[in-house]
Amino acid sequence: MDNKNNYNNPDNNQPKMPRFNMNWFYAVVLLGLVLLFLSGGGEALTGSPAAKEASYTTFKAYVEKGYAERVVVNKDDGTLKMYVRATKIKDVFHKTAKEVGPYPYVSVQTGSIDELERYLTEMQKQGKIVEFSYENQKGNLLFDILINTLPWILLIVFWFWLMRRMSGGGAGGGGGVFSVGKSKARLYEKGNDLGITFKDVAGQEGAKQEVQEIVEFLKNPQKYTELGGKIPKGALLVGPPGTGKTLLAKAVAGEAGVPFFSMSGSDFVEMFVGVGASRVRDVFSQAKQKAPCIIFIDEIDAVGRARSKNPAMGGNDERENTLNALLTEMDGFGTNSGVIVLAATNRVDMLDKALLRAGRFDRQIHVDLPDLAERKAIFQVHLRSVKIDDTVDIDFLARQTPGFSGADIANVCNEAALIAARHNSSHVGKQDFLDAVDRIIGGLEKKTKVMTAEEKRSIAIHEAGHATISWFCQHADPLVKVTIVPRGQALGAAWYLPEERVITTKEEMLDEMCALLGGRAAEDLFTGHISTGAMNDLERATKSAYGMVAYAGMSDKLPNICYYNNQEYQFQRPYSETTAKIMDDEVLKMINEQYARAKQILTEHKDGHKQLADLLFQKEVIFAEDVEHIFGKRPWESRSQIIINENAADDDVPKLEDMPDEVKQAQAEHEKAVAEARNAETQAPASTTDTAKS
Repeated sequence: MDNKNNYNNPDNNQPKMPRFNMNWFYAVVLLGLVLLFLSGGGEALTGSPAAKEASYTTFKAYVEKGYAERVVVNKDDGTLKMYVRATKIKDVFHKTAKEVGPYPYVSVQTGSIDELERYLTEMQKQGKIVEFSYENQKGNLLFDILINTLPWILLIVFWFWLMRRMSGGGAGGGGGVFSVGKSKARLYEKGNDLGITFKDVAGQEGAKQEVQEIVEFLKNPQKYTELGGKIPKGALLVGPPGTGKTLLAKAVAGEAGVPFFSMSGSDFVEMFVGVGASRVRDVFSQAKQKAPCIIFIDEIDAVGRARSKNPAMGGNDERENTLNALLTEMDGFGTNSGVIVLAATNRVDMLDKALLRAGRFDRQIHVDLPDLAERKAIFQVHLRSVKIDDTVDIDFLARQTPGFSGADIANVCNEAALIAARHNSSHVGKQDFLDAVDRIIGGLEKKTKVMTAEEKRSIAIHEAGHATISWFCQHADPLVKVTIVPRGQALGAAWYLPEERVITTKEEMLDEMCALLGGRAAEDLFTGHISTGAMNDLERATKSAYGMVAYAGMSDKLPNICYYNNQEYQFQRPYSETTAKIMDDEVLKMINEQYARAKQILTEHKDGHKQLADLLFQKEVIFAEDVEHIFGKRPWESRSQIIINENAADDDVPKLEDMPDEVKQAQAEHEKAVAEARNAETQAPASTTDTAKS
């Protein structure tokens, strides 16, 4: 949405230059002039007389020669000014009277005032000077006072400026030490600044309906209150990262038409004690003034983590105080009528139970990973701004991205556009999207990695083993392609289309385990040695086996028992050492059985496996069509294909909105006639009863 706004307003891309305020220039000039005049430096500007410094001996020589007209003595400074006669200016200054200006004088530092008075009196009697007088002004008094007090004035000004910054005022704005307890929530009066509505949220129809109901309650509360309903106090958005929880909150802000406070759980955390609780109270205080309104807290687990029951564990008291303040504000002794709290987290198991109860968060809205149909809708939203060609099939892209979140799909679309631009293409094609999916899942392709022919053939045999086993296991994921091109940390990979099952059976998990062990089994059978290339396969198979035994109760010796423990900080296992030994034995037995099964399948189809490995060695990348050409068509249809066929059959049924207007009108008339007939049937018994009573 931001990009769209930038296109509409091209000025947004232009750098904003700071505006110069001429008032500062005028103030600096005025201050300079004042300092100039106070320091006596303005005499040159005002046409003051020329001055010359001389020694006391030179002064006496000037007086005795008759150069002095009058003398002004300053007792405080110990100086005197001898004003020169107009006829003697050239002898003293070596300039004309016009050049030196009116009333030029000679400045002299004096010694004893008494001796100076006697000397001037004697010279006046002799007619050497006309008169002498006294001047008791000591320099520039105002300037001296300013010089003495200026450091203190600057210190006081700096102190006031620092206090304003610390209290959140001044040009810095925002906050400081004295405003640290204020809320950092960002307020959207009508949500129009975000520009996101429910039309921009694809998939997640159930979650979208829940939050739309909250928005509808704020817009039209009478519809619900007439039936005795109350506005929900809070809703918690729960789901994996990238599924669109924050996007849903932005859509609520854009649609609600009421003030919307947005903040993060970490905004309550600060180094000062009591700040978190103060910010909670402040944001709810602002919300009450703006009610009805919505408060959105993203990543609420930062402040809502369950409180510690064991004091010896050293719980964070400050965080717990913040949580207590949040609990009190949401449903305490006071009332928060018209304030709805909307929060998001991907770790709901860590939240405090008091926070999750009804009355605080009345609803928990689960925002799960999108399924096939929802991924298709998300692709349609993100492809609006992408130039695609006719080769792009959105249904195919949705099938190629199982387990992807909304953020992952957005990343795929962006990565595909970047790849197309790298190839100087005018449109984004199907292959660009496939390369983008490979880039995101497997990592960057390493074309420079050097391998010997023997290593390359060993990798081809390994990956062909995966492909062969998955082709002949009914419940294994359908194969998409096999490659021996190094990508990321992997030297090769078999790409599958994971089945998005609602429930998973034991047979399905065993087939997947067998397919994982197919690479190691192929190495053992056809090369005579095993390598570290199967490390990731063994790790995944072992985790799956332990999950089946310890959690799903799918073992022979420990059936129907789940040892799952959701206590994060409990260091004791919920089973004994004897049970742990049984689990290890069961896991080892299960993996060995599937390994032997994989060897048996490879032995039965060793010719097809050899053809597949040779083809992979030559081409480096082969697809499901190549495998089908060698082994024949796979006898089982994938679950995703069954769902697509069923949806296609439903799409073939004509819908009323696609019919002509005449058909729509006839259907409306039919429904109206049926409704009138029902009303007549309900009114007829009532009229018969009234007649009988009369």
